[in-house]
Amino acid sequence: MPAAIQETMQALLGRVAIVLVAPKYPENVGAAARVAMNMGISRLIVVSDALPDPARMAKMATHNAAHLIDALEHHACLAAALAPFACVVGTTARQGRQRRAVVEPAAMVAAVLPMLAHNQVALVFGPEDRGLTNQDLNLCTLFTTIPTLDFASLNLAQAVAIITYELASGLRRQLTGPEAGVWAPRQASSRELEEMYAHVGEMLCTVGFLREQDQDDGYWMRAVRQFLGRIGLRSREVRNIRGFCRRFLWYDRLQRDEGQSGRVAEGQSGRVAK
Repeated sequence: MPAAIQETMQALLGRVAIVLVAPKYPENVGAAARVAMNMGISRLIVVSDALPDPARMAKMATHNAAHLIDALEHHACLAAALAPFACVVGTTARQGRQRRAVVEPAAMVAAVLPMLAHNQVALVFGPEDRGLTNQDLNLCTLFTTIPTLDFASLNLAQAVAIITYELASGLRRQLTGPEAGVWAPRQASSRELEEMYAHVGEMLCTVGFLREQDQDDGYWMRAVRQFLGRIGLRSREVRNIRGFCRRFLWYDRLQRDEGQSGRVAEGQSGRVAK
């Protein structure tokens, strides 16, 4: 591979992070680091209550990937870990009518590759025994699943290897093919989207479309997330939507305050008349 192509690949894959949510075994984190190193990905994030045992992680990472363990990022909250990422891919084996469309890795890669030039991408993997929760998947913009026959149970490092191989090989084909790919502009980050969803949820509760308990993870709020997530909003567009929501909520509060003031004045007038 020409040196220029290799440098471009390294730069683009430098925007990709592997995010492991509540991994059960430190050895699996080390094995995932080894896979990441082989595929040209140098950023590893673990989301858990406590940092896994460094020695057990390093043992499986081997010497060549030990620096990924040394530089590993640790967060207690998935939302905080994903805050800077504009494209978040959730891996899942579970499907249902209330979920977004789940695509195979090759189709996911086709959607992710245009994002790499101007956006950070997170590949999110859940715990070995149960996978990502609905709350975790709410933070994702794309879903992918690794197709298997009859028995859907892959080791965490195996899943990381399959997904990252598809991404790296797809990027290599794009950079060495006859036609250069079209790069997507910078998208809104996960933090910006979550702040927008909070405003949209509050507004929908105010008009009675959502119940307060459904504001974060109800069926209709998930539908809103699916619709807006599919569009691919940019930062400016997110700010516009939040501005609309803020204006609506301000006007609603103003109307309620004026109504309350009117009732108070009417009551006071009635007492004076007596």
